[in-house]
Amino acid sequence: MVDSRKLRDAFGQFATGVAIVTMRTDDTVPYGVTINSFASVSLKPPLLSWCLDKSSDMAELFAEATYFCVNVLAADSQELADLMAQSGTHKLPKDSFCISESGAVLMQGALAHFECTVYNRIEAGDHVIYLGAVADVGFCPESRAPLLYFRGGYLAV
Repeated sequence: MVDSRKLRDAFGQFATGVAIVTMRTDDTVPYGVTINSFASVSLKPPLLSWCLDKSSDMAELFAEATYFCVNVLAADSQELADLMAQSGTHKLPKDSFCISESGAVLMQGALAHFECTVYNRIEAGDHVIYLGAVADVGFCPESRAPLLYFRGGYLAV
């Protein structure tokens, strides 16, 4: 049996990007949750993945969602990443997003965004793996530093 603290520390040696996954409920309230588990899966068809802890206060909302948007964060978005990582604070501040033509919630200043429909949900241990079918993308053409996560803290390039 692997010690969970030791495992977490070992996983922390892998630097990852930071993103906020957004969605809207039927009453059109925009929500977001900070993740560092984003990965590309396939180009044909275009698929991506991210993971959400089953105990997250966002688990129920995402379990019912049919679409979501992954927003890759720039280094200057650390404060918003911290806010969306905290339990009970997932309603997005009004000046932090816009709504795309398709209705997706796009974070202002994101380096990239991936508008997705839910392709599949896979229960895996204490998390749910979300597979998204990418319907549209956008990215910032200017050179800006990404927000990274390493050893339990944020880094910037």
